[in-house]
Amino acid sequence: MRDLLLHARRHEGAGEPLVILHGLYGSSRSWSGVGRRLAEHFDVWTLDLRNHGQSPHDGDCSWSAMASDVRRTVEELGLERPALLGHSLGGKVAMHLVGQSPDFTRRLFVADIAPREYRPDAELLEALLRLDLDRVERRSDADRALEQSIPDPILRGFLLTNLTRSGEGYAWQCNLEGLHASLDESGSAPLEVGTSWDGPTRFIVGGASEYWQRGDEQTVRSFFPAADVVVLQGAGHNVHVEGGEAFLEALLSV
Repeated sequence: MRDLLLHARRHEGAGEPLVILHGLYGSSRSWSGVGRRLAEHFDVWTLDLRNHGQSPHDGDCSWSAMASDVRRTVEELGLERPALLGHSLGGKVAMHLVGQSPDFTRRLFVADIAPREYRPDAELLEALLRLDLDRVERRSDADRALEQSIPDPILRGFLLTNLTRSGEGYAWQCNLEGLHASLDESGSAPLEVGTSWDGPTRFIVGGASEYWQRGDEQTVRSFFPAADVVVLQGAGHNVHVEGGEAFLEALLSV
């Protein structure tokens, strides 16, 4: 296992440092709007996880590898015990990190994911892999080509933020092949039974999200005995966007 130095984006603020880890297929850019708002209260750093955004690609997608990347990057940035916020995949990385390094953070926030196994969505990733980039001259070409396999225009638009123009055409910025090979890993539980972290922890979940189920709160407390859970009614999986001001308030009230 080798540690990677991750790409970091800063929204400079006067408060304590806050490190944000995005979800699957996301990047530091996914949190730009929320990051700017949070910079009124924190010194915000959003990181691109390995195989995402502008960070390096690597075939090892284990929880330990991804957590070690974050730890190395935070050390390189000179941040001392920052608050830690992870969404979805990033939430799993954050949970594994505090289980591995209990002194890494003073406060943990997890957005719309539980410390359990999730069934991988292979069809979505396979649709992206099937896209013939040689026939894509404009981003709208890719959007039309994916319309049948990914009918949700919001989801499709989010996924296409990973499509970037290279010298002679378009290319995927994220490592689709590596992500596909590691789907079972990214769907697995991030913590071993018996692991616990008793620091201040808040789970912020969407009331309309399919990622949070009955029984998840009990699972959370088995690993994070000091945790509380805030449910934002009407918000879906992208609770940091759909939750609006209520999401910000949930972060600031711990």
